[in-house]
Amino acid sequence: MLRFIFLLMCLLHLRHTTLGVVGAVTPKPIIINGTYINPELGKYHARLRVLARSCGDIKEIHGASQDGMYILTTESGTYYQTFCDMTTAGGGWTLVASVHENNIKGKCSLGDRWSSQQGNDPDLPEGDGTWANTVTFGSAEVSTSDDYKNPGYYDISAQDVSVWHVPNNEQLTSWTSSAVLRYHTDSQFLTEHGGNLYHLFKKYPVKFGAGQCKSDMGPSSPVVYDTGDKDLTASLYGPPVGKEFESGFITFRVFNADQAAMAMCSGVKPTECNPQHYCIGGGYFSGRQQCGDFTALEQASKNLTQSAVLLFYR
Repeated sequence: MLRFIFLLMCLLHLRHTTLGVVGAVTPKPIIINGTYINPELGKYHARLRVLARSCGDIKEIHGASQDGMYILTTESGTYYQTFCDMTTAGGGWTLVASVHENNIKGKCSLGDRWSSQQGNDPDLPEGDGTWANTVTFGSAEVSTSDDYKNPGYYDISAQDVSVWHVPNNEQLTSWTSSAVLRYHTDSQFLTEHGGNLYHLFKKYPVKFGAGQCKSDMGPSSPVVYDTGDKDLTASLYGPPVGKEFESGFITFRVFNADQAAMAMCSGVKPTECNPQHYCIGGGYFSGRQQCGDFTALEQASKNLTQSAVLLFYR
């Protein structure tokens, strides 16, 4: 993207230089007295001028207040484009990943990047290891249609997370209004676990046999709902499992009775040993029907299973 912008600027400069041989060309200003002449152009020009490590930095340092796509940079200088939520609970939320189930009946098959694309293999107890590696994939703008993970997932130092459940294939401009469930934490729990999920999962590996149900559960944090509530959360997972968790939380790295690990329990904290029915992501499962990005969520509402899970940092 930046290379394209640079090339465009060079071409424009060359054009003006060439034209200058025939007659001088005076470029028109886009800012007068600190104000953009064309407000729409100003929005995009401001975005091009702003390069920061996170959407929170952009909001705090440059005062950006509009949701949309922004260009960010990592500490090492890698540039990438992602979506910034600049309005929810004060804004400054950076989209770093999405978990999209392309085939809930395909157990650990092609497309299950957050579990395993190599089948349910006991020799791969961590599956593809996506939760704790630096492999990136996908595009922010289509993260409701495919899995997504950008460098911010492991590069940004954050305090809290925000999670959106957005219907599959929904256009970016409708994410907020169409979301089935949206919530965020305000406990700053990430500061105790390395500042992001990459470091959290290094500390709490999503690995078959690495722990026991209940006793080896990873961190959990209460959440603040932006769309939906505790009752809606419980109903989305279905009556059969409603008594096996407490709504109003987000929980990381849990085990079931067979020691299979799941990465994230969205909106809930397990109280029993069957989290495969309401948690996502993982590695090897002793039962093949529990393997996949959405594990064994067949009992959950289609509003949930046919939605992508978008992950944000702040």
